[in-house]
Amino acid sequence: MEATADIGLIGLAVMGQNLALNIADHGFRVAVYNRTTQTMTDFVAANPGTPGGLVPAKSMQELVAAVKRPRKFIILVKAGGAVDAVVKELLDAGIAPDDIVVDCGNSLWTDTIRREKDYAAKCKFFGSGVSGGETGARFGPSLMPGGDPASWQHLKPIWEAVAAKVDATTGKPIETGAPGKPVIGGVPCTAYLGPNGAGHYVKMVHNGIEYIDMQLICEAYTLLQNLLDLKPDELSTVFSRWNEGDLDSYLIQITADILGQRDLKHPEGFLVDYVLDTAGQKGTGKWTSVNALDLGIPANAISEAVFARCLSALKEERVLASKALVGPQTPKYTGDRQALIDAVRDALYCSKICAYAQGFQLMREAQREYDWKLDFATIAAIFRGGCIIRARFLQKITDAYTKDKDLVNLLLDPYFNEQIQRGQANFRQVVGLAASHGIAAPAFMSALAYYDGYRSARLPANLLQAQRDYFGAHTYERTDAARGQFFHTDWPEPGRPELPIAGASKH
Repeated sequence: MEATADIGLIGLAVMGQNLALNIADHGFRVAVYNRTTQTMTDFVAANPGTPGGLVPAKSMQELVAAVKRPRKFIILVKAGGAVDAVVKELLDAGIAPDDIVVDCGNSLWTDTIRREKDYAAKCKFFGSGVSGGETGARFGPSLMPGGDPASWQHLKPIWEAVAAKVDATTGKPIETGAPGKPVIGGVPCTAYLGPNGAGHYVKMVHNGIEYIDMQLICEAYTLLQNLLDLKPDELSTVFSRWNEGDLDSYLIQITADILGQRDLKHPEGFLVDYVLDTAGQKGTGKWTSVNALDLGIPANAISEAVFARCLSALKEERVLASKALVGPQTPKYTGDRQALIDAVRDALYCSKICAYAQGFQLMREAQREYDWKLDFATIAAIFRGGCIIRARFLQKITDAYTKDKDLVNLLLDPYFNEQIQRGQANFRQVVGLAASHGIAAPAFMSALAYYDGYRSARLPANLLQAQRDYFGAHTYERTDAARGQFFHTDWPEPGRPELPIAGASKH
């Protein structure tokens, strides 16, 4: 087989098919392979006449032979062992050390780091996060590449061509074109992020932020539903209006669409009321939370979003508990309805600021841990289009890190500080109403706790550390001594009246 393809793609599930068509729409010739040959044959037959063209490959050997050197291959298979299995097949099919193998699945970043090392003598293994779902893959995703810088130079023309585009002046996403007519111009939502696992790590944090973004929206929905008895179509109108302001985002937009959707089986009702309240998850949000714990970063709001999904899965237990456990007997909210809607909007925006602050704070620590040098303005910029968390808000984050690349926390940026000050009275009111009315709003509550904790010059950890020293001789630092000096007290036995001997020993 003559080598005519610019790139090969392995794995023709929906994401793989859509990404292959996106690449071909931009004039690149794509060789495609799938383990089930009929899937590949049907796909190629159903899509004749793409600008770049699709090259069918019935075997891995045919795929390798079809791609021009240095060969480039995209793998879109389930994360885990399947990725290694595909790489082994490529190696057995004769790929060379300078050929580039790109994992575009949701792989754990540490697996990408390992694979780059394991395959270093046999191929250039590269990791690239892809966000935007099926539609993004077809018309323009956000792409988060990480790996060998020299390999990126070969991939860059394709990645920049197929990525979502935003307006260079406003940062707003440029609407996708029709099949075969890609967007021309604009700033591509992709950029080289760093070596080895950096791309997959940033994609993981994107997904963690996605979890909290979705949970916050759901809590805003349930607060307005329970406090004001708003029906789904009324809530759809509220979210549509919010989407015209600072909360303008893909997730707010689809929420408005979902809430306005009538149910086909029950046309007098709304679909959302017939969707069972149990949420699934694929693990990337959990990875973000676990990594935050490993690195000692307080991503409590992101973690609460993960736990909220876990709690939702306990449907049968919750139904039983609802019959046995009693909440507050609080009368319905009787205040100004529009004022409360505005307050919930402010609480949502303030919570969103805190959540994104946690995500970027986590990436800031990760670059130290994994020896990367992440550009946070660039990361925010490539999130502006194509990905699930795309939002007007991300232009403000891009601006914040452009002005100060060493910004310690988004809360300290003048714009975000001002927004929190403007909205925090409503933020606190909404959290208080949730608590007093017995409405679960863990993400709102944890976001406020993060804000109040982060702005506290003194926390009660002084008592906690004294407790640790009491029962475990873990030592403590003192306010009247230099940082890094540790002390231990010989505490009395529990219940004995003797005073401890302060500073009995020093470490």
